[in-house]
Amino acid sequence: IGGSTLGHRDTSLEDLVAIQQRGVRPVVVHGGGAEITRWLSSLGLKSSFVDGLSVTGEEELQVVAAVLSGLVNKTLVLELVSRGARAVGLSGVDAGLVRAAVSRPALGFVGEIETVDPSLIESLLHKGYLPVISPVSWGTAGDRPSLLNVNADDVAAEIAVALSASSLVFLTDVPGIFDGEGSLVAHADATHVERMISSGAIKGGMVPKARACIRASRSVARTRIIDGTAAHALLREFEPNPGGTTIVR
Repeated sequence: IGGSTLGHRDTSLEDLVAIQQRGVRPVVVHGGGAEITRWLSSLGLKSSFVDGLSVTGEEELQVVAAVLSGLVNKTLVLELVSRGARAVGLSGVDAGLVRAAVSRPALGFVGEIETVDPSLIESLLHKGYLPVISPVSWGTAGDRPSLLNVNADDVAAEIAVALSASSLVFLTDVPGIFDGEGSLVAHADATHVERMISSGAIKGGMVPKARACIRASRSVARTRIIDGTAAHALLREFEPNPGGTTIVR
């Protein structure tokens, strides 16, 4: 669930409960960029981005961790539980779920994923819980352990791979990927996606989502980008011709 869809009164949470009640085992990874930006602004800290990735200094890291793993994560869990789900809030730090390391120092405390240990998620799924995961992860900065801000799209993709998930679905606030002429692209392979990125048809925050789909598609049967603000978008994923964009290798 992308941060851009949070708070838009969509039906995603309602749909997740319905899906779980059908016997499907969903796992949620969420962002929260808009809320982070709001808190940074209120504290007099500026937000900056490189290739759709947030630059995170030491002060910003404290806000990111508090907002993502605290306010946003627990609000999502609250809303899901109130709708009847057995939701549990986690972060990439818990049980070393997502381990990352700083590979681009210019981004500050931003990590790239090294390993994912899905055993905690698998245990929760086996017991009927719905994991809701913040992308704040366990990592190293220099020679010491540190919280790291990891792109939620990458976390979702790597967790999907680690779980051998049947589907990876990114919920955004647009219908999918559009080509240079403004037409929705229903299907695209890796070469087509990279061509659209090079031409500027895919830009900003859609770039990491598209590339995450490509990476995940090596072991996930369906990788999708859809409009999470559309009514019952998630439920429609179980119907023929649900719309959106499907990315394959």
